[in-house]
Amino acid sequence: MRVGCPKEIKNHEYRVGLTPGSVREYVAHGHEVLVETGAGAGIGADDNAYRAAGATIAKTAADVFAKSDMIVKVKEPQPNEWVQLRDGQILYTYLHLAPDPEQTRGLLGSGVTAVAYETVTDDRGGLPLLAPMSEVAGRLSIQAGATALQKANGGRGVLLGGVPGVLPGKVTVLGGGVVGLHAAKMAVGLGADVTIIDRSIPRLRQLDDIFGGRVHTRYSTVEALEDECFSADIVVGAVLIPGAAAPKLVSREMLSGMKKGSVLVDVAIDQGGCFETSHATTHAEPTYEVDGVIHYCVANMPGAVPVTSAHALNNATLHYGLQLADKGLKALVDDHHLRNGLNVHKGKITNRAVAEALGYEMVEPKAVLAA
Repeated sequence: MRVGCPKEIKNHEYRVGLTPGSVREYVAHGHEVLVETGAGAGIGADDNAYRAAGATIAKTAADVFAKSDMIVKVKEPQPNEWVQLRDGQILYTYLHLAPDPEQTRGLLGSGVTAVAYETVTDDRGGLPLLAPMSEVAGRLSIQAGATALQKANGGRGVLLGGVPGVLPGKVTVLGGGVVGLHAAKMAVGLGADVTIIDRSIPRLRQLDDIFGGRVHTRYSTVEALEDECFSADIVVGAVLIPGAAAPKLVSREMLSGMKKGSVLVDVAIDQGGCFETSHATTHAEPTYEVDGVIHYCVANMPGAVPVTSAHALNNATLHYGLQLADKGLKALVDDHHLRNGLNVHKGKITNRAVAEALGYEMVEPKAVLAA
């Protein structure tokens, strides 16, 4: 199979779908790899590094899309990319279709087979290809929130760790999953007063054990959300429903009860965001203000640290990518965890959460793969 890796074109996206190390693995499996010139510049990997790994360098993204059987990316295809996809081609990348009807229509019209990193599962019920970027985004959320909290950036002017004689800043984390855990770790490390809110009592018990009493845990109710958001300096939105649009946990009305200059960091923005007032921003203009509250809603947070995040992502995605390259669509038939990543195939939606979010009929993956 010929595997293609175009350069990412989303605003300030410096990650790359295939590192030179991953290219070597594909080549070792007998595949050709076509990489767009400059694709790895953001992680310090020049064209010569890819050539040494066995790749052929393409002059343009159009060459990669036209000549490849499988496209490996990081972010969802942009409009000028999805029009280059075609029937019989495999797309392997993050998609986040539930809040993105335009992209969904583009993929359906192309006939492509689209496998989304964020809905591939594992034996433990986890999302192994989403987890590494969730870890990065969770940790970055506190860095970003602390920066936005500085007075010069529009924030309250609070130091998260405080100093002797002055109370630390307060961080509220909505969701105790991978993002929430790593956000809390960073916030605790900075000395902040941290509360995690979640709807799972077993998960709250687990988090209490992990942190040894260094964080507060609360069961998610309207009252708990209001109490913790109104007293917080930073609120991190870390809620995920796999494949589906994120629930809106903080309403516009609630902003009036929050501290002026406090910060909302919406890590769920790829899935539509969990704050009613959220809309996607970029690293070029990461924040905006609504009712005196600073919003940080960058849709590709891990792109800010591409060396770390690209390698972490490749570590997670390589195994399944090689299955797709080695077996083609048979890989989706043979591995139900990989098949859970199938979102679109030959003009059909094959993921239930996406179909329900966008009003499409959902077709069972096994049915369309057998056709």
